[in-house]
This record gives sequence, structure tokens and C-alpha cells, in this order.
Amino acid sequence: MSVIREVQEGRQEQGMEERVAYTIATTPWGPVPTGVVVKAYDTINLGVDVSATVLDGTPVVSGDNIQTPTVQALTLGHTYRIEVKFTSGGNVFEFFFMMKCER
Repeated sequence: MSVIREVQEGRQEQGMEERVAYTIATTPWGPVPTGVVVKAYDTINLGVDVSATVLDGTPVVSGDNIQTPTVQALTLGHTYRIEVKFTSGGNVFEFFFMMKCER
């Protein structure tokens, strides 16, 4: 089974001072997600894990939806790769979306 890993909505843009939690339906990959892990990587800084800085809180699951921790404290002009890993039906899936920090 071939599954596209990037979210259908594509690249997102967020302001430097914004704090946003994103909700993604897991239906394309699998229902009833468990064991959710969210990570953030700064693609300008060679993919350095910046989760501790730009993610605040824990992921929340509601049905087939995952809400990410709050995305915050982004650096102007940087692009981030937000990865979400979860288990569904005994399978482990990981999808991602790109986040560009704007003014």
C-alpha cells in the first residue's frame, strides 16, 4: 500500500508571534491513533530537532484526529518540518507538514 506522507494541506505559514495547535485527520493512514509523538525539525539548521523550543504541550487525540502541541517561538524566515508518528491497527505511521515562519 502506497500512502503519501505529507498532509494534503501542504506547507503552512505561521507568524513569529503566533501560537497555533494544528488538527490533522488520520483517516488517510489509519483510524483511532494511539502512541502519538510529534517532533519539529529546523530545515535551515540542517534538520536540528527543535521540538523543545517550538512545541508546547502534548498531542491530543479525538476520534481519528490528532491535535499537535502548540507550535510557537518560530524564527523568521526558517522552515520547519513537523512530524507526527502514531500507531493504528498495529501499524506505525508517520506523516509531516512543512511550516514556514513569516512576519
